[in-house]
Amino acid sequence: MPVRGVIFDMDGTLVSQELDFEAIRRDIGLPTGTPLLEAIGHMRPDERSRAQAILDWYEQQAAAKAQLLGGVQDFLKWLTDRGIRLGLLTRNSRRSVAAVLQRFDLFLHPIVAREDGPPKPNPDGIWLICRCWNLPPEEVLMIGDYIYDIEAGRRAGTKTALVTHGRTWSFADLADFCFPDFRRFPRFPADWFAEPSGLDSD
Repeated sequence: MPVRGVIFDMDGTLVSQELDFEAIRRDIGLPTGTPLLEAIGHMRPDERSRAQAILDWYEQQAAAKAQLLGGVQDFLKWLTDRGIRLGLLTRNSRRSVAAVLQRFDLFLHPIVAREDGPPKPNPDGIWLICRCWNLPPEEVLMIGDYIYDIEAGRRAGTKTALVTHGRTWSFADLADFCFPDFRRFPRFPADWFAEPSGLDSD
């Protein structure tokens, strides 16, 4: 089935943000490498409120300095011109997402943030977007830059694509397709899109 909807991760996929996750963990009082949202979710209500406030502060600071990654605008236009739906699934807060999207005048719908359900790699957010679009997961592509994005897509039954930004990831083989960045249009498998699947790069 051709792709009729594309779900994007935000941070590290559409934009670059300076989020110091170890500093966030340190301020909250979590050990190095602890998954933030999962740890916060298991805290007592008073601890959770404090931790969420710390995380929100860091995210707002990062959103104010976020940079749109190269080639993203052109790629979104390429998809829109072909009638492809565009959605967003992120572990960030709705507040920080709104700040980023407004800053760069990006429109994606629907937006599923951490307040809306279990965070990636849980597939619920993808299924929610699929229901909103009235599309089966087989006609949807999940694009992200981290293992959570790929695992969520695989569990949901979508196609998956990993944008690497030149990095080598041990989990890259889990993705259906890998590409370095959006500055050169990804040459997706020919049967993924009903129309020609890419533009010639320089």
